Amino acid sequence: MTVTAYTLAVVLDLFCVFLGYRFLFQPASAAAGYGVPARPDGDAGAYLTVKGLKDGTFGVLGLVLLAFVGARAEALFMLCVALVPLGDTLIVLRNGGTKAVAFGIHFATAIVVLISAALLFVV
Repeated sequence: MTVTAYTLAVVLDLFCVFLGYRFLFQPASAAAGYGVPARPDGDAGAYLTVKGLKDGTFGVLGLVLLAFVGARAEALFMLCVALVPLGDTLIVLRNGGTKAVAFGIHFATAIVVLISAALLFVV
């Protein structure tokens, strides 16, 4: 169970780093994948950059917590971070995105993050 808990946490943290990279360097395709397309050359450019910075920072912080503080700190962090994909679910739904993306990507991500937190609490 320990290997599973740590592996899932590391994978989720690295995925956040990847999402951050994608929003910073491929913002149009990242926004489309998010479920609410946006043009980085228009008004949305700054917001896409902010999203990239936020996601990347969450990933790095998660890795640092896991490596230097421990599983309990990472579990608490994951509980807090689960609010982001839950909010993303609502954002996609309120802005014309499909239910498939809202629930199949964002809500499902929130569930996986909560599972990761639960596994880390029992380590």
